Amino acid sequence: MNRSTLTDFKKKALSKAAVNKEYQSLAPAYALRKKLIALRQKAGLTQEQIADVLHTQKSNISRLENANSVNSPKLSTIEQYADAVGYDIEIKFTPKKAHNE
Repeated sequence: MNRSTLTDFKKKALSKAAVNKEYQSLAPAYALRKKLIALRQKAGLTQEQIADVLHTQKSNISRLENANSVNSPKLSTIEQYADAVGYDIEIKFTPKKAHNE
């Protein structure tokens, strides 16, 4: 019996329009959180250290970085986080692609 890989499962799941639409809607939030974690790690900081700089608790940083969090961070929080790891933020808007492209 063949075991499908995660890649196969994802490809099959994303072939369903409703699943693909939900996946695409969540992609920016996942990308943001992944980037926050990468920047913190690149700066050599722990969640505790970021929390100290931002005068908050580690649990708040953990929630901010958690891809499964239902809370959306405020822009000011992201700006403070970026500053704490030595970055400025830049927001970029891109046009949506047409469905037939």
